[in-house]
Amino acid sequence: MSFKHFTDKKIGFLTWIKDNANYDIFTLKEVLDKIHSDVLSDEIIKIGFKEGKEASTLKGRKVKFYDRGNKREFEIITNLFELRADLIAALYKIRWQIELLFKQLKQNYPLRYFLGDNENAIKIHIYCVLIVTLLISVIKKKLKRSWAFSNLVSFCKMHLFNYIQLMKFLENPQKDWIIDKAEIEQLLLFWQHFLRNERFLKIKQLKNR
Repeated sequence: MSFKHFTDKKIGFLTWIKDNANYDIFTLKEVLDKIHSDVLSDEIIKIGFKEGKEASTLKGRKVKFYDRGNKREFEIITNLFELRADLIAALYKIRWQIELLFKQLKQNYPLRYFLGDNENAIKIHIYCVLIVTLLISVIKKKLKRSWAFSNLVSFCKMHLFNYIQLMKFLENPQKDWIIDKAEIEQLLLFWQHFLRNERFLKIKQLKNR
């Protein structure tokens, strides 16, 4: 059992408890500042598990709290007995943010296959993905226009080698593609000058023959 392994190795763990978990309540702990911290209960429990053919128990701690952001209750199990219940709840919320980051990375970047097969190459690949995620997150935060993170990633993939004013385009994608009359005239003058030079070079090459 993973919980017993972590406890034997003196490694702290923090995870949600399954609905079908087998446990008995050993002690009810007093919850202070219940309304402020949203902690609903704090219990010392005995978790039942099988070690080989024999049934055994493990001492644990179950904290139940209400998450106002998700508007739901969470029940978590841990072996961190010294921390306050509200800190346990805060740690789980931070852990959930890490889970959301992993989900974001898996959805938007090709991390199923790596460009190299050695440890250093895999680390470089992951670091590059984290840097790109950070850059796009900064861009998303600076934009006034609302963009989904996945849409920003897709857009950057499509226009990776195109020269555009990124922030200006993202603020108003429809307007930025419209070229005014002065820009059209400048482009026409450029191409006329370019074609004239091309003709001159070809004529010069023919004369030199």
